[in-house]
Amino acid sequence: MKTTKFLLSACLGISSLVVAGAAMAADAYPSKPIKVIVGYPAGGANDLVARAIGQEMSKDLGQQVVVENVSGAAGTIGAASAARAAPDGYTLFMAAGAHTLAPSVRKSLPYDIVTDFAPVSVAAIGSYVLVVHPDVKAKSVKELIDLAKASPETMTFASSGVGAPPHLAGVLFQERTGTKLHHIPFRGDADANTAVLAGHVNMIFGSMGPTVPHIRGGKVRALAVTGNTRSAALPDVPTLEEAGVPDYNVSTWWGLLAPAGTPPAIVDKLAKSVEKAAAQPHIKEQFVNMGVEAASNTPTEFAGFIKAEVAKFKRITEAAGIEPQ
Repeated sequence: MKTTKFLLSACLGISSLVVAGAAMAADAYPSKPIKVIVGYPAGGANDLVARAIGQEMSKDLGQQVVVENVSGAAGTIGAASAARAAPDGYTLFMAAGAHTLAPSVRKSLPYDIVTDFAPVSVAAIGSYVLVVHPDVKAKSVKELIDLAKASPETMTFASSGVGAPPHLAGVLFQERTGTKLHHIPFRGDADANTAVLAGHVNMIFGSMGPTVPHIRGGKVRALAVTGNTRSAALPDVPTLEEAGVPDYNVSTWWGLLAPAGTPPAIVDKLAKSVEKAAAQPHIKEQFVNMGVEAASNTPTEFAGFIKAEVAKFKRITEAAGIEPQ
């Protein structure tokens, strides 16, 4: 009995030391700059959200938060790089809706978005906006549909990559409207927007952040937003459902992930920092001007959200008949 009590006391003592050690590690964190990997080129929605939130986190954590753009393959190259990083809180990943869609449209990925990451917190939520180059004669969604039906597969739409949510937005648009468009994928939002601005591509279901300034500048024409509610940044632009496209809703999000195995105390500290950043009035205003909404949640809530998003996209892609590539 004495031996049992001794062993029990020893185990409890070791457990207490582990907890105390983890707490001390979290208190000392961070002691050097933190890198946030963005899976797309600079200037896109992921990049803009990461830099805005990162700047506020730098102030809160007392260490510089540096964004590194690792683009390609609809954001999956950057995700794979982050998944392989040391789980010490010094390499993070700014994920997006594209990363919960990827498992449904790609036959194989070099990482698992659910098991290879420790979710920290969502940072922003939003939808996409359907815009056309001014040379396109359509002034409304109905007119665009008529043009597309008159010349099947000649109207082009850009996206941030095969399997990215803007690509899915275009696929669903075609399914719901009975049109046939020609898809042209790019490495990210910035490249796709540039092609539309130059008139090389007719239209895009673009991320709000990089697209809204071009709408306001008259360089592209907004026809509708893809979510189920209008955007505060574009209150006069209808949703696609309001414009006559039935059962249409494609929204997105951006949020921080850490490599799986990152100590929970560090993950929690990062989540609280994101929460503080997203609550700043100037961040809220900046994001509204970008067409998105600042947001935050707990690591547990974010983990559940990511699992639900993966399941949702699987249902949508299967219903749309999209085969993994």
